[in-house]
Amino acid sequence: MTKRIIPNTITSLNLLCGSIAVFLATQNAFLWAFVFILAGAFFDFFDGLSARLLKAPSPIGIQLDSLADDITFGLAPAMMLFCWLRPILGWWAGLALIMAAFSALRLAKFNVDERQHDSFIGLATPANAIFWGGLCSLPISVIAYDWVAWVLIGVSFLSCYLLNAEIPFFSFKSFKREKALIISFICGCLILIGFCVFKAVSAHILAFACLSGTACIIWYVTLNLLLAVIPKK
Repeated sequence: MTKRIIPNTITSLNLLCGSIAVFLATQNAFLWAFVFILAGAFFDFFDGLSARLLKAPSPIGIQLDSLADDITFGLAPAMMLFCWLRPILGWWAGLALIMAAFSALRLAKFNVDERQHDSFIGLATPANAIFWGGLCSLPISVIAYDWVAWVLIGVSFLSCYLLNAEIPFFSFKSFKREKALIISFICGCLILIGFCVFKAVSAHILAFACLSGTACIIWYVTLNLLLAVIPKK
């Protein structure tokens, strides 16, 4: 029983980070909200690792993890996008909040899907959250025209689809089985990060993490979609 307290505490820290991120989004502190989403992702990784190392998995821990993830990786990025676009779209920006509901659906499906032990069917919620968190941390001035804001609402709907689509996405848990694929992904990310460093230095140094995160997630989604459409031998 005592061993279970440790992973559940780490999961609760993930939930706390997500709650703070939601609050910061409402205060238009988007960069700090993104930082707390990343902190939540850190705790999300280590709660499962600690449960495995301590041999203390529990049904309550699994459910608590999903509830925490929906706040940190569902509601927080959706609230960031809503608050980020609201000056342009008004209350129509509330359409972005649908992403929180589809994130919850994705997490519920993950809990009961026996196929997702070492890979994902659909886009993982942390990846989706990092994409939107990084994007919304950029200055709103990057949206030069109002129609771009509507395009982003459309992309958020696409995210809702990708979260629950029957499309396989590789995971770092499957490194032994898909070593070449994951190494190629990491190399691509390093190239993108190098490019973003150059862009950030020439524009706004705080944009580095935001550009890097969004670029790497775009590369991750693109790579998986390409693998899904390439005919298997």
